Formats: sequence, structure tokens, C-alpha cells
Amino acid sequence: MSLLWFLIIGMIAGWLAGLIMRGKGFGLLGNMIVGVLGAMVGGYMFSFLNITTGHGLIGSLFTALIGAVVFLFLVRLIKNL
Repeated sequence: MSLLWFLIIGMIAGWLAGLIMRGKGFGLLGNMIVGVLGAMVGGYMFSFLNITTGHGLIGSLFTALIGAVVFLFLVRLIKNL
């Protein structure tokens, strides 16, 4: 069940990150996939920096959103090279 929540939160974060990072984007499905990957990036990044965002839905969504924005930024940087 926690995997399902992880995927749902990642998809929501990807959608929100797509709205924040305006531009061409990768479409709804592409941004959702980037959100799931970004959730992993955000979790790793925050644990590496020893930052806690709280527990529960809001903390997980915030972590996933920040990770998705960073991941989208990096993907667009690489894509434009």
C-alpha cells in the first residue's frame, strides 16, 4: 500500500512541478513519470542534506515536489545541450 501512495504522491508532484516549471514540458504523463523519479531524487537529496520536512502527506508531497522541480530542471538542462 505504501508503494501505491508513493506513486500517487509522485504523480501529483510531477503535475505540480510541470505547472511550476513552465515551458514545453513533457505532457501530463511525462511530467507524472518525472514526478515519481523526482520523488526519489527529493528523498535522497533531503536525507543527504539531513533536512526533515515532517511526516505525513504534506511532508512527502513537499519533498516530492522539490525533487521533481530539481529533476525537471536538470532534464531540461541536459535536453538543451
